[in-house]
Amino acid sequence: MIISHKYKFIFIKTTKTAGTSIELHLSDCCEDGDIVTPIDPPVAGHRPRHYRGLWNPLPELLDAQSPGRMKTLAQFLSANRFYNHISARKIRRRIPAPVWNGYFKFCVERNPWDKSLSHYHMLKSRYQEALTFDDYFRQGQFCVNYPLYSDDDGTILVDRILRYETLDRELGEVFGQLGIPWQGTLAHSAKSGYRDDRRHWSECYTQSQRETIARVFRREIRLLGYSFEDQ
Repeated sequence: MIISHKYKFIFIKTTKTAGTSIELHLSDCCEDGDIVTPIDPPVAGHRPRHYRGLWNPLPELLDAQSPGRMKTLAQFLSANRFYNHISARKIRRRIPAPVWNGYFKFCVERNPWDKSLSHYHMLKSRYQEALTFDDYFRQGQFCVNYPLYSDDDGTILVDRILRYETLDRELGEVFGQLGIPWQGTLAHSAKSGYRDDRRHWSECYTQSQRETIARVFRREIRLLGYSFEDQ
């Protein structure tokens, strides 16, 4: 997550959407007073800053619909105000209203069948070498990003959701709007290379797995019009 006071934007980092590569580019453009959260695992040259601090935790702690109240309390006690994949709703509660209302807020989303396959290969490479695709579905720990950029009632909290599939073009549009330097493509390619099976994702799913992804990611699919056959 990055908040730039220089360029007046808030970047909400979603999962398996080139978020780390975008963070590396944006952090190079940020000034010392901007907020940049750490990356896990750390990446050489990336400099986190100003992500610690106190805030009023009561709105989060008193929100009966908000899960993870004990996590919020632990974050407050450790002054861990911002972190890597913090949700837009938490950012809104932890920053001044003029910053939230006045800054451009954006994130990235990805076709859920492509994203889930990429997520599986990352988990297998980094944590569970023997993990099969069937195991991945049995565990049911999918990388659903929708709660990171929406409110409890489904209201979208960001100004723009960029598509991973056309990322360079859409980043160019946003960066041009904000005045951020841009050479046409991301110079960094972080956290890639986990997947060695380069088949199109439609060749990797059983019918049951395909339907599970359609059900789990139904809100993203409805919002952005993704389909299993996207090329």
